Amino acid sequence: MLIELLVLFVLPALAEDIPDYNSPYSPIFTDKQTYTWTDKIQVTIAAPSWNTNRHLIDSIGGDDENPIRISTREHSLEPYRFTETEPNSGVFAARVTLTGFLHDVDGDGNFDTAPRTLGSGPTGGFLEVDRDAVVTISFEFADGVFVTESIPITWNVGRISFSEEYYSFHDTAQIRVTDYDLNLNPDALDQIPIIVSSDSDDVGVVILATESGQDTGVFVVDMSFTQDRPTSRDKLYAIPGDVIHARYEDHTLPEPYSKSDSLNVMARTGIISDMTLDRITNSEILFADGSGNLLEVFSVAERIQVVSSLTNKQDFLQPFVYLLQVKDDSGYVVSISWIRGDLGPLQTVEVSQSWFPEYSGNYTVDAFVWDSLAGQTPLTLQQYIIITVG
Repeated sequence: MLIELLVLFVLPALAEDIPDYNSPYSPIFTDKQTYTWTDKIQVTIAAPSWNTNRHLIDSIGGDDENPIRISTREHSLEPYRFTETEPNSGVFAARVTLTGFLHDVDGDGNFDTAPRTLGSGPTGGFLEVDRDAVVTISFEFADGVFVTESIPITWNVGRISFSEEYYSFHDTAQIRVTDYDLNLNPDALDQIPIIVSSDSDDVGVVILATESGQDTGVFVVDMSFTQDRPTSRDKLYAIPGDVIHARYEDHTLPEPYSKSDSLNVMARTGIISDMTLDRITNSEILFADGSGNLLEVFSVAERIQVVSSLTNKQDFLQPFVYLLQVKDDSGYVVSISWIRGDLGPLQTVEVSQSWFPEYSGNYTVDAFVWDSLAGQTPLTLQQYIIITVG
């Protein structure tokens, strides 16, 4: 009976594997093919022959006899310990956080990084890296026998976008920035400044976008609109017809940019009116002489005043351009003029422009009301009238 017990006790120990130094097989895997300068690197090494105790968590690389080295050309973590993912798995894992190099990320003249190299694994290690560095993981499997894996470090050009192509005044706009280089602390939520402006407020406001989660490199912020000046911290002054601009400065650009270069990354959207073309009422076109008397008969070389009234049907200030165009029988434009101004909430104004017909004939008088000459967004339907000059 005693002999049987001894056999049961000894056999499992003798069945444990011994590392095969003569036939190394320890492929190294990383969770990404490329990394940015402040990423976390997750590394696994498949080393079944180093699974020396099927009942315990084994470790490799943490001594000078068979070390694991994680390094760049300038900085190194050695030896760095890896631990088995679970008992008897033969797969070993470790994590290293890249810390970049001293660099001003937002252009304020101050360094935003804390580069350092320290740690012995399997987690909690930090490695300083440059923009275009290569990180190499090297495992000395046996004396003079190495398995290695190298992964590049690079910066990226960021992207910024609005969640919608257009917004109405009552909507909330979401702005999203994707820039993995700005994930400076993979264990916290980073923030970046974004400048948002409108045609009506070209200075705009600086708002902070917050990372959507730890280690995502995606930043989001919501922005609403106001039609009362001035712009506040979270509300941008804008009116229908305005183009909305959002931008941030990317100071972490890949080659061929230099490390000191920066790039304005921009997106745009627009504000549309819930009232479509019914924002302004344009009255019937009338004609008058220089004294203000209405005209029904028109003569060559006599001044004609083209008169109309505009009413703002909205409860906010509306910039406008009133454009008058006169065409002859052949469609040739013989006169064009415009008036630029602002209509207050529910305000009515009279607009008047002069025209001197040089020849007799039939003429078409067109009146347009736009938000601006550049935008040419209609605020009301075009009006026209045909008159005869004798």
